[in-house]
Amino acid sequence: MTSMIAAADAAAVDDPTSGGPMYGITINYLAVLVAALATFAIGALWYMPLFGKLWLKEHAYTPAQLEQMKGTAPRAYGVSFVAYLVVALVLSALIQLAGIIRWQGGLKLGALCWLGFAATIGLNANMYSEKKLSTYLIDAGYQLVYLMVMGAILAAWR
Repeated sequence: MTSMIAAADAAAVDDPTSGGPMYGITINYLAVLVAALATFAIGALWYMPLFGKLWLKEHAYTPAQLEQMKGTAPRAYGVSFVAYLVVALVLSALIQLAGIIRWQGGLKLGALCWLGFAATIGLNANMYSEKKLSTYLIDAGYQLVYLMVMGAILAAWR
């Protein structure tokens, strides 16, 4: 019985019209890469010239902590970029599953994903931390913007 299920799953992967595990999703990996790079660039703007000073002030980091953060920045940037690739990959799949074909739809789906997942999970985590609400608002604003931009890029470039 188990081998019959495995054979059926394998056939479903080969036949995108079967509603199997792949659901006929094709990923534009170049669009995923561009969306992740755009998110990284938005983050550089968001946390440097736009809200960087306020974000640092609200966290009340000491000079020693800031120096330590500089040492771990390359690892943090690398992990962030991989995370952005995963988000873009999943958002691309959601765009296809929802049948979105215009950038405006991708923009709206990005906002919806932010509201349903990023904003709520981030707010809940903030409530159980010692961070100020203002740090959550800065981070949540960034997440809203990048999810909308990602959605627009991925929907336009299907």
